[in-house]
Amino acid sequence: MKKAEVVLIPLPAMGHKVAVVEIAKLLVQRDDRIYTTVLVMHPTVDPSTTTFNESLAASTLPDRQKPHVKEYVSKIRTQSELSLDAPRLAGFIFYSFVTGLKEVANEFGLPWYAFSASGAAFLGCLLHLQALHDEQGADLTEFKNSDVELSIPSLVNPFPAKLLPSVLFEKDSLTTVLEQPRALAEARGILVNTFLEFESHAVNSLSNGRTPPIYPVGPIVKHKRDGHDVGSEGSNNYRNIIEWLDDQPPSSVLFLCFGSGGSFREKQVKEIACALEKCGHRFLWSLRKPPPRGKWEYSPSDYANFQEILPKEFLNRTAKIGKVIGWAPQVDILAHPAIGMFASHCGWNSILESIRFGVPIVAWPLYAEQQFNAFQMVIELGLAVEIKMDCRKNSHGDNEINVSADGIMKAIKHVMEQGKEIRKKVKEMSRIGEKTLMAGGCSYSSLGRLVDDIIIDNQP
Repeated sequence: MKKAEVVLIPLPAMGHKVAVVEIAKLLVQRDDRIYTTVLVMHPTVDPSTTTFNESLAASTLPDRQKPHVKEYVSKIRTQSELSLDAPRLAGFIFYSFVTGLKEVANEFGLPWYAFSASGAAFLGCLLHLQALHDEQGADLTEFKNSDVELSIPSLVNPFPAKLLPSVLFEKDSLTTVLEQPRALAEARGILVNTFLEFESHAVNSLSNGRTPPIYPVGPIVKHKRDGHDVGSEGSNNYRNIIEWLDDQPPSSVLFLCFGSGGSFREKQVKEIACALEKCGHRFLWSLRKPPPRGKWEYSPSDYANFQEILPKEFLNRTAKIGKVIGWAPQVDILAHPAIGMFASHCGWNSILESIRFGVPIVAWPLYAEQQFNAFQMVIELGLAVEIKMDCRKNSHGDNEINVSADGIMKAIKHVMEQGKEIRKKVKEMSRIGEKTLMAGGCSYSSLGRLVDDIIIDNQP
């Protein structure tokens, strides 16, 4: 029998590409009858970013890429007909924001699956909001700054509507957002980077007969043990960071890192610095320089000199307990035994990485769906502590949040000094997350069901 070729198409952003490539590898490793190809599209947004907002900006990609995808599919079809050894094209896996390419799959009579890089709960939230809008005529833009609490099937607790992504409060972007859940209804199945034991209520809520089959295949976390990143590991900055961590006691270091788009203006930076100095715990702080005001489409960069933003003499006063860095090899840092806590923006990849390595989160969401993720981690699952839940960039794309040093310090001390119970819960979830990918585990079984569906559909 010919091999079944699956073509995977991610967004250009690095975080999305990595996850999709890992799925391609999982499929091939699971069954040698599967052959995978990842088509990488030319980026129209900064490829270092991974945010929900940039996903929307890239959602126009399918229209421009359809001719190229069609050409590639036609080539595969021709090769399969001419050669007994060439694989038979079995279908597509699209990142959820490029489902516009479904027209190509339909034209060739091929099934397509969607991949959600967000969690099952947020996927359920989008599907619920689409139903509210389309079936009940709800005006979602009215939820902005409201006190309304929503009953979302993928959550146990009522959810404050004001914590929804800000793109849902603007009519122009709302139209684009709702195209995604509408398109998902046509998918043969939906892959989600999560695992049943982590999001059991959310996953079960999606198994309702109205949604295509859900395949929880996570946690997908790329770590150097799965394949070395020679470029980063060979750098002096990387070695300096790891060597510094090697000198710290186990679970003693607070790691602060706010994602590829996370940065703060001077006033907030000084409040963070004050909190770190006052609390006295060891810290490793990834401090990024924000883009110019109003230039929200640009990513943060590294400072040439941290002294230009930090309080005077801060680096000297904290030299024995802390280290300030620019860009951070986040996964390798979280995997280090010295890390005891993670101050995070609550991007979904970061959440899965913290769970994978058993590091408790103090949640400080900044934009996009991160507030939803923070709510889920703090309120729904009890696996994180809040610094400030209701945060978002202003209309200029700036984080003028101004959480006080005392507020930051309170959250840090709670986890580092009294967080025995939450630490225990996160460690247990880490153990479960590792087990679910092994033979007999839920994600392992879910991947097997997906492979069976692909193979069965590929029968001539």
